Amino acid sequence: MDKVLNRPKVAVIGSGFAGLSAACYLAKNGADVTIYEKNQQVGGRARQLVTENGYSFDMGPSWYWMPGVFEQFFADFGYVPSDFYQLSQLDPGFSIVFGKDDMMHIPKSMEKLEEIFEQIEKGSAIKLRKFLSGAAFKYKVGMENLVHKPGLSFTEFLDMDVMKGALKLQLLQSFRKHVKKYFNHPKLIALMEFPILFLGATAKDTPALYSLMNYAGLSLGTWYPKGGMVAVIDGMRKLAEQLGVKILNDEPVEGFIVNQRKIKGVKSKRSIMNYDGIVAAADYHHVEDKLLGEEFRNYSEQYWDKRMLAPSSLIFYLGVNKKIEHLSHHTLFFDEDLEVHATEIYEDPKWPSKPLFYVCCPSKSDETVAPLGHENIFVLMPLATGLEDTEELRESYFKLIMKRLERFCGQDITNHLDYKRSYCIKDFVNDYHSYKGNAYGLANTLMQTANLKPSIKNKKLDNLFYAGQLTVPGPGVPPSIISGKLAATELYKNLGKR
Repeated sequence: MDKVLNRPKVAVIGSGFAGLSAACYLAKNGADVTIYEKNQQVGGRARQLVTENGYSFDMGPSWYWMPGVFEQFFADFGYVPSDFYQLSQLDPGFSIVFGKDDMMHIPKSMEKLEEIFEQIEKGSAIKLRKFLSGAAFKYKVGMENLVHKPGLSFTEFLDMDVMKGALKLQLLQSFRKHVKKYFNHPKLIALMEFPILFLGATAKDTPALYSLMNYAGLSLGTWYPKGGMVAVIDGMRKLAEQLGVKILNDEPVEGFIVNQRKIKGVKSKRSIMNYDGIVAAADYHHVEDKLLGEEFRNYSEQYWDKRMLAPSSLIFYLGVNKKIEHLSHHTLFFDEDLEVHATEIYEDPKWPSKPLFYVCCPSKSDETVAPLGHENIFVLMPLATGLEDTEELRESYFKLIMKRLERFCGQDITNHLDYKRSYCIKDFVNDYHSYKGNAYGLANTLMQTANLKPSIKNKKLDNLFYAGQLTVPGPGVPPSIISGKLAATELYKNLGKR
């Protein structure tokens, strides 16, 4: 390939999971790769916040699910994850709070999980096995086959394994109906539906295919890389640099130089450089709206405005100068109505009336993320995109959330904070050019699945491909890693043809 193209030069825009993944695969195949990152750190949404008084926060992703995706990524380069970071399985994987003295801990042991189900609803242990058996099939087909399709042609799905199992994938049945075939108790339904809240639609509008998320969380378990998710980013960065990738931080891209059907150069903060190909792993809408002329865009503003987005978030990073009782590493507060909150995100967008929220306390598992005797607490409340975002609103929800958190823990937390920072819609826009301030990307509805997502390829420029959570295969850390591989593979094919 080098002899044919004399080592093609490729620019990758954005250094999140998708961008680092794309850069690694391109460099492995002989490309001369440069990553442009607008922020001062690599990682995109998975950056790290380090405070002067000893706390280190994951700013975005905090769940390590689907370990096989990470294993496959590093295996493609001759490594295993432990070459870069230390991984352990959490037990409990996570906990759900239903009320003051009403909490469900999700153990890593399937036998213990079945006991919990049986205690809540007689006969549900057998139903859980059957449910997860179907979910395992969807996971195998979905994560080993479907997500690796670039979505450029419907002929990609003329695959015997996919076609044989098409009915079992249940693309046309709603997730809610599927769950209610097996379980009746509200607690079990809430447990099964909680991952859907972050996929970008209500359970009734999400295909039953996504029960594969239940298999990921309940059967494969919840894991934790010591130091936080930034340890994974750091591992991918080290791999990229070993492969010869150049990373330019604090170097936002300001535009492209286009000649006929090709991008010839990248205009950044400090320079103009020539390239043979581009992978845009920055916000898809931003790349189209701000970096490309209107004649080179895949989609109109009207198209984007009609897309259903996954939520934004209100996040608080809190350093607490004492230990807090009753919290697990991951704790979900479902002490209010899930359906009401979901409706206020997706169907009637507004700041929620009685929000659910999530608390991550990694200091329960990792002594390196907070000073000795202190707690590192990350609080996240899912929120509709595009809403008004003010300091007054943030503070009002902080007080509401802390009141419920303190009531549950039975401790004063607010008066023991030695660090506090909020992060919300305006920050997602400013830091990541995030469309409407979304945190997770495009919703996984039926009409936004696979080939119906925004295309991975620019239809008017031969050498521009997209990666990340607004294109295939979708939102989440594992899909973003796969997205980078897909974009790199398709661009490299394109360069080979040329």
